[in-house]
Amino acid sequence: MEETIVERELEMRLVLSAEQSVPVPARLTYRTSDPYAVHVAFHIGSEHPVYWTFARELLVEGVFRPCGHGDVRIWPSKADGRNVVLMALTSPNGDALLEAPSSQVSAWLERTLRVVVPGTERELLGIDDGLAALLSAEA
Repeated sequence: MEETIVERELEMRLVLSAEQSVPVPARLTYRTSDPYAVHVAFHIGSEHPVYWTFARELLVEGVFRPCGHGDVRIWPSKADGRNVVLMALTSPNGDALLEAPSSQVSAWLERTLRVVVPGTERELLGIDDGLAALLSAEA
């Protein structure tokens, strides 16, 4: 099966304080070759983007209600009367709070959910076929 990639460029905001945030261009990427994950590249003005990968399910849930713990936490909110999705990311290099427009994130997620329906990810990985081949080789 040929890999399908669903991408979306958008402008997120890096929240520095309650009064201040700065724009951060980002790219959301979903690949059928890695069906459980979403990949985010943040272009922060350095030579190389900063990459984060986390569960698609976490982002889907985070659009509607607070979820996650540890390194990635996501929750819906409002900013200047707009619906946004907040992402708190924690790494050994520091913490970041990013704000993304809910409508753009939701539209992109809907596209990924049409490409790979939740619950069918395992089929794409061929785990069952590989396991069956292994087990039949031993018999």
